[in-house]
Amino acid sequence: MAASLELLDRALGLAGRCDRPDLHRRLTVVKERVQTPSIRVLVVGEPKQGKSFLVNALVGAPVCAVGDDVATTVPTVVRHGDTPAAALVFLPREASGVTASVPEQGLSRVTVPLERLAGELAGGARAADGSALVRGEVQLPRKILAGGLEVVDTAGVGGLGSASALGTVDMLPSAHAVLVVSDASQEYTAPEMVFIRQAAALCPNVACVLTKIDANPEWRTIMELDRGHLAAAGIQAPMFAVSSSLEVLAVQRQDQELHEESGVGALVSYLRREIVGRADSLAQRSTMHDLTSVTEQLGLALNTELTALQDPASTAGLLAELETARAGVDDLRRRSSRWQQLLTDGVTDLMADIDYDLRDRTRAVTREADDAIESHDPGPLWDDFTGWMDRRVAAAVAESFVWASQRSEWLADQVVEQFAKDGGAALPDLSIGDATEMLGSLVELSDIDRGVMKLPQRLLIGMRGSYSGVLMTGLITSLAGMAVINPISVGVGLVIGSKAYRDDKQQRRQRRQNEAKSAVRRHLDEVVFQASKQLKDRLRYVQRTLRDMITDTVDEMSRTLADAVKVAQQSAKGAAAERDARMRALRQQLDQIERLRKDVSGLTGNTVPGR
Repeated sequence: MAASLELLDRALGLAGRCDRPDLHRRLTVVKERVQTPSIRVLVVGEPKQGKSFLVNALVGAPVCAVGDDVATTVPTVVRHGDTPAAALVFLPREASGVTASVPEQGLSRVTVPLERLAGELAGGARAADGSALVRGEVQLPRKILAGGLEVVDTAGVGGLGSASALGTVDMLPSAHAVLVVSDASQEYTAPEMVFIRQAAALCPNVACVLTKIDANPEWRTIMELDRGHLAAAGIQAPMFAVSSSLEVLAVQRQDQELHEESGVGALVSYLRREIVGRADSLAQRSTMHDLTSVTEQLGLALNTELTALQDPASTAGLLAELETARAGVDDLRRRSSRWQQLLTDGVTDLMADIDYDLRDRTRAVTREADDAIESHDPGPLWDDFTGWMDRRVAAAVAESFVWASQRSEWLADQVVEQFAKDGGAALPDLSIGDATEMLGSLVELSDIDRGVMKLPQRLLIGMRGSYSGVLMTGLITSLAGMAVINPISVGVGLVIGSKAYRDDKQQRRQRRQNEAKSAVRRHLDEVVFQASKQLKDRLRYVQRTLRDMITDTVDEMSRTLADAVKVAQQSAKGAAAERDARMRALRQQLDQIERLRKDVSGLTGNTVPGR
């Protein structure tokens, strides 16, 4: 980082002296990115698998709440800081709807003592004005975090709270790595395998962590079974067996043998080598790409002016070449309609496909829900049905999100390829996974009549139905000299009352089934409305990112060539004394650019193309 910052400072100085505010602005953004590196590692898994305890073991501090009666509902982000600190991050109350997309600067932070953070998160803290808790943030002076690593403890995926875990799925594209946590008590379940496939589709690095090996003697058998499931699904992911309890004990006793036995050391080595190390090299490559592009553009104008000053006779030919090049850029700007049309058409088609895909998945859920409602009385089973519905809808939305993210990346590749075919310059690596997290908790399924009746209510229904039977039969038997209320009329009344009760029970069940179906349809309609809006917002983010990046690249190329033509024309009119002084200044600047270019090439270890 120090070497990159030194090169960036030199490049910023050159851009300022060459009067290139556009390149200076670009380098400023790059410098901010280098100064605030973020290598995000998500710790994910089903509830009660040991995620929070694993995060505590990795960073050597009890920053996440753990316990049998504690469940993680919001993420906890642990990053490096010179001094320990903790904060609660809240979403403004006016933007608390599920469709809210609030920028980072729009969130509010409340500092809390580090020892209180876990309790505040476990208790679902709210701000004084009613703002909703978004996440917890922790800063610790830990060596493992010093390279820009961020460890994020996430809400559990699967289980009854699966709808609230959609935010975890939404975070996957922005993660550099994902640690899928499962304890050693059983092999991977079908929902876990579904989530692992989703994670592998959205994140380039997925590792599996088997926890609680100290409490499960057969953990090696479970590990082999899990590896078999991964191989059958075609997922290549390293697997680590760890004991967070042993690691915490090793830290307390400063026991290296316990540390090795816990397995956490191997996981930490993997994070440093495969995640932090590779992320640093990718970030450096992106930085070097920007530096190389800037030095080439700065050198072009200076070389053009120096050539014109050294050989005034060749100015006319040089001007012709530069005009031709500038015409090429202008033509590229005019022909930008190709990649813009491809981007516009792709976004339009993808929006329609997203809407269709989401509706198709929810229609399948509707059919399954209707079958379940038809075959059972939904009243007594409504709590179980709501839990199933919660999981099923969350899975459908997550699958649609994965599909939309993959299609967005494919569209971005197509647009960049078209831009290159049209003669555009090489573009830096595109990152489309840093959008504000959008997928929030889904709306809840409304309640229905549970069909619970007390004994007096049942008797009243039966008596109301039997009354007509007793009266009618009593009147007929009274012709034979019997009382209106007699054993025959009472018996007939009981039969008719029983039938009336059964008919009423069937009607009530039918009403509950119709009410349940209506509730399901209203719920899914709301889900489609909200989720479709959020998925389309993410697609628009991709569209804006691509458009702005390519447009800025073309503007920089056009400005560079226009400046080159301008200085060539001015140098042809300069006096001899001024020409000599200007030539000396140009050579000094070119020497600085050349040294910068060589230093950039030396830092990357690759040969950077000349000017």
